Parts: sequence; structure tokens; C-alpha cells
Amino acid sequence: MRHGKKFNHLSRKSAHRKAMLANMACSLIEHKRIKTTLAKAKALRVYVEPLITKSKDDTTHSRRTVFSYLKQKEAITELFGDVATKVADRPGGYTRILKLSNRLGDNAQMAFIELVDYNEDYTTDKPKRKKARRAKKKSVKETAAAVEEAVVVEDAPQNKEVVEEKVDEVVEVVEETPKAEEVKGDAPQNEEVIEETKVAEEVVEETPKAEEVKEDAPQNEEAIEETKVAEEVVEEPTDSTPETTEEKADNSETTEEEADNSENKEEKGE
Repeated sequence: MRHGKKFNHLSRKSAHRKAMLANMACSLIEHKRIKTTLAKAKALRVYVEPLITKSKDDTTHSRRTVFSYLKQKEAITELFGDVATKVADRPGGYTRILKLSNRLGDNAQMAFIELVDYNEDYTTDKPKRKKARRAKKKSVKETAAAVEEAVVVEDAPQNKEVVEEKVDEVVEVVEETPKAEEVKGDAPQNEEVIEETKVAEEVVEETPKAEEVKEDAPQNEEAIEETKVAEEVVEEPTDSTPETTEEKADNSETTEEEADNSENKEEKGE
């Protein structure tokens, strides 16, 4: 008769049930998550959580007590080492059960059982995400300017040396630049350049402008007409009969006589 026996026997004798729960507890400590039936997961939670509480007190007595349940040295080392540091601040509730779909063979309800502190997807210590809102352009610019000013203010003590170096460089450049009095003192050396510029200006003034050239254009019409007449004379056809050698000789003699007469006239004029 099962008077007062409220735990689930899992259809096994006590020895088989204890050995099965011990192996499942070692697997949970090693892998941090296992998949099993929902009934076994609920029984394992009641079995393993008191052992995790014992691991917070790392003494020889607590280690021997936990070892009497688990029977594996590697699991004891992991439990009192990494797991104990993870759950040090948690006052119970070290495991979580996540229900899954039914198993195909016997339609049993399946579930995950895991250690709470090793699942980062369910941790509540994460900062809450702010809702994305469309900020106006002005507000964005103002915030950007404020951030830049804050950064400059924060970095100001670190940049003192750089600022001092730049100030020294500026002072040196200012000292090296020539003053106005020194420039005036060098003025006599540039008199030659000034004279050359004046001569160039005079030449420019003497050159006739386009308007003056246009005004003189009517006066040159006579010269243009004369050139046209000369071109017509050149284009007139010559006699078909070629000149004989004797005619050529007579022409040459006449030209020589004309040249002598012109020379005599010039001498008399002088």
C-alpha cells in the first residue's frame, strides 16, 4: 500500500529509480541541458536541486554527501566548481522545464530540463531595449552637437600637450614673418621693376586702338583700288607670239637707260 508516498515511482523499483535519477543528474550537470519525458524531468528537479544547494558550501562533508547520491567524481568536480560559482547568488530554483511535443512511439509528453544560469536567452539581467522612434532632424543635430561637445570636454585634459605644441608652432611662424618696416626697407631694390612696368604702360598707351583703326579705314580705300587695278593689269592676256631674242635685248637696253636717267635726276635733286 502506498500510504503517504506522494512522489512519482516512474514504474520502477527504488534501486532502479535512484540509479536513473543519479545518471540524469550527472548528465544535467555536465551538459547543462537534457531532453527527457515531462514526468522524469519533474522527478529530476526534486532530486537535483537539493544537491546544488549543498554545493554552495564547499566542505568535505558536503562533498561526501553529494557523492553518495551521484557516484561520479567528474560530476562532483563540475558541480562544486563552475556550477557553484554560477548559482552562488540564486536562492533556489536552479532548473527550468520547457515542454515539447509528444513522442512518436508512445505519445509521451517530452520536455527540456536545464540549469537557469546557463541559458542566456532567458536571462532577465539584460538591459531593456528602448523602442525605436523617429527623431526629428533638428533633434538629431542637436544631440550630435551635444555629444561632440561632451567628447571634447572629456578629452580636453588629455589634449593639453597637443594644444601647447600647436601654440608654440604658431608663435614661431609669426616671429619668422617679415614686418612691414622691413618690407619698406627693401623697396629701393625694386625700383628697376617699377621702371620696367612704367615703360610697358607707355608702349601700351601708344598702340592704336581698334576704334582709331576703324576711323582710318576710309582713307585706305584709294590704296585698295590701286591694288585692284594692278591685279587686273597682271591678269590681262599677253600676245600669243613670243618675243624674239633681239626684242628682249632692246627692252633690256631701254630699262638700263631709264635707270641711268633716274640716278642723274636724283643727283641733281641733291
